[in-house]
Amino acid sequence: MAGVPVDTGDLGDGTYRNPVLAADWSDPDVVRVGEDYYLTASSFGRAPGLPLLHSRDLVNWTLVGHALERLVPEEEFTRPRHDRGVWAPSLRHHDGRFWIFWGDPDHGIFRIDSPSIDGPWSSPHLVKEGRGLIDACPLWDAETGEAYLVHGWAKSRAGFNNRLTGHRMSPDGTKVLDEGRTLVDADLVPGWFTLEGPKLYRHEGRYWILAPAGGVATGWQGAFRADSFFGPYEERIVLSQGDTDVNGPHQGGWVRTGTGEDWFLHFQQTGAHGRLVHLQPMRWDADGWPVLGDEGSPVRVHRKPDLPEGPASRPAVDDAFPGGAFGPQWQWTANPGADWTRAHEGRGLHLACLRSGRAAEDLRSVPHVLTQRLPAGALTVEVRLRLDSEVPGARAGLVVLGDAYAWIGLERDADGGPLLVHRFAPANADRERDAARARPLDSAEALLRIEVTADARCRFSYDAGEGPVRLGPEFAATPWRWVGALLGLFAAAPEGEGHAGTGVFDDFRVLTTPSAAAR
Repeated sequence: MAGVPVDTGDLGDGTYRNPVLAADWSDPDVVRVGEDYYLTASSFGRAPGLPLLHSRDLVNWTLVGHALERLVPEEEFTRPRHDRGVWAPSLRHHDGRFWIFWGDPDHGIFRIDSPSIDGPWSSPHLVKEGRGLIDACPLWDAETGEAYLVHGWAKSRAGFNNRLTGHRMSPDGTKVLDEGRTLVDADLVPGWFTLEGPKLYRHEGRYWILAPAGGVATGWQGAFRADSFFGPYEERIVLSQGDTDVNGPHQGGWVRTGTGEDWFLHFQQTGAHGRLVHLQPMRWDADGWPVLGDEGSPVRVHRKPDLPEGPASRPAVDDAFPGGAFGPQWQWTANPGADWTRAHEGRGLHLACLRSGRAAEDLRSVPHVLTQRLPAGALTVEVRLRLDSEVPGARAGLVVLGDAYAWIGLERDADGGPLLVHRFAPANADRERDAARARPLDSAEALLRIEVTADARCRFSYDAGEGPVRLGPEFAATPWRWVGALLGLFAAAPEGEGHAGTGVFDDFRVLTTPSAAAR
């Protein structure tokens, strides 16, 4: 496949270009520990959850794993639930441990902790129970010895939003110590709406809450400060689109480097590609307020942080599946079963053709789809597939998954013969249908390919040994509720008894086109 690896935001000349994470790393938060920087993001209903990224310069990032192996309560996540689960986590380092707090809008505020970013992470602990509690963030106040917790509200569950609530918290982070008070009611702030995603800090004797408002696609970043945790708070807009092309630059975290520089990481909502992460310079004005970006407008290109140079890197997307294992870039669309993959020696991912009537109708409703984020930009996705099954109706394939989806892959016909199939489902449909006529093959093996344009239009093709063959019309990828479009692998079979075989995937690759990679 012609092309180059998916690139980073590092321009190689001491500057960077936003986004620094060109994929759906939604609602990021960041913390520095020594010379290392760590980032986590929302993972909603996918498992494992709470991705963990590492950087030495805030521009080049690698994905090192996940903090949450399985979603809880487990019985709630046996099927895809993309509007539930882990919302807007906060990542902190305190008392020699890493801490992550998050809100699940249907159950309450959870936290986990670990002595190392590599684990082991504790089991999720419910800090505050209730519906509508989201976007939680703790603060251990070194000046007073107190611990605090702030969170937002989801109107879909609580009946209201645009409000931040604060609690005193036990120092071990296991419980709140009071009924909570409203810290900021943005209904009382002219022009403000959808206040959420608070991050809580102590700076120069004041309590600071950095929180977005105005909606995901068109909002702004706010800052609130008070002399007491419980207020009163005064507010200011510190980052907004201005005259730039960066819509809704908001929701993220502030970090101070070891050299004393301040930086802010936030997201930009971009449709099918989800929420891309930008890095903004940050300083403090004469009145003690933070100034983000270029005098409050987001930067596209800027000098890199004053940190040691390292190799250009980005979270992994390619995978050769050594020993049948998949890399940390992959997540299931629900809590996985133990028999969904099969370990073996050598290369290739063996996905069991799980028997499910729904898999033949709508891939959005089945849990055994292995996914990763669709990177932004013009690119080509390839994977080699072999369908090791003789069961009529058994299938496996490569999918672009969202509110609408389309896939290409292999299926066994009524007589067990191999077919190349291409199917899709519009956003308003409850079952899929053909995007192209099925094509008989001589063998149940093919190279599957999706060419994706910069605006997420997808062109499907395959190669069964006689050269590439294009199938069907273009498919426009779509986001999926709160997440961007996903690339996925799956294997399935009709309902019945006994093992139905496996789909064997090998050499998954994502490459940009030369024109897209050029600067």
